[in-house]
Amino acid sequence: MGQETEGENSSYPLDEFLPVGCELKAKGYQTATIICDRIYVVEGSSDGANFPIDVKIFDKTAGKWFVPTVLGTKPIASGVHSAVFLSNDRILIIKGDSSADDCAWFLEVDTQSVRERKKLLGGEVVAWSKGVIGNETKPVVISGPSGVGKGTLISRLVKDFPNTFGFSVSHTTRSPREKEIDGIHYHFAEREMMEKDIREGKFLESALVHGNLYGTSFEAVEAVTDAGKRCILDIDVQGARSVRCSSLEALFIFICPPSFEELEKRLRIRGTETEEQIQKRLRNAKEEIDQGRSPETTCFR
Repeated sequence: MGQETEGENSSYPLDEFLPVGCELKAKGYQTATIICDRIYVVEGSSDGANFPIDVKIFDKTAGKWFVPTVLGTKPIASGVHSAVFLSNDRILIIKGDSSADDCAWFLEVDTQSVRERKKLLGGEVVAWSKGVIGNETKPVVISGPSGVGKGTLISRLVKDFPNTFGFSVSHTTRSPREKEIDGIHYHFAEREMMEKDIREGKFLESALVHGNLYGTSFEAVEAVTDAGKRCILDIDVQGARSVRCSSLEALFIFICPPSFEELEKRLRIRGTETEEQIQKRLRNAKEEIDQGRSPETTCFR
């Protein structure tokens, strides 16, 4: 059994805080963290068994245990781990006997993205994300209105620096445009299947844009980082907001058009949308440009 923490410096035996009849049987190494009226129990392995870390929640007010829906890639259990209280919305889990790139993980318990998913699923939700250690490079999130040239810029960057940068291929339910290749430009997905994967927590972010679903899967990001490259993500403005609210520490870059007139010209020249679709994208672009000019975003023209 591990320890229970609330705040930065206090620790207590788990059984001191559970009412009679609500004991938790340990299957391995456990830590517990108190946040407000809840105890978040993170269960690892005492024998080095190769299985994902489990999470359970004890609501002290209701006197009940809950097994939450777990989003993100679950870390594999190690012999021991420590739980460090960071804030009321996340816990840092440090795994012992693990490699440097696998020892630090964040458990999100009440971030904005977790709260949104709770409303969607109607139950308890937590989310895992891998921590960044040492000088490991942060992913780069590039966003901007439709037609601004994000894809062209990213393609040039990956082409000129193939050993440094890797592109995280997003998913979408829209149809491929001319010359677009599945798995290279996008993973073109069936809407029903993508909605299912989103509900199961396989996506870092997702958004409904211009009537179609777009999203970034955890698997796509991890495929780039596991190859030892700096991950570049092409994400719409809604998706970038979701990533900013997650535990993924990234550099956010917003691409602005030289002018609104030039943006409209580019959308018309590529000839891939109807007039109705063009007008919808232009309306959205006005709001997106205002959001992209926020102080927290690096903006390029």
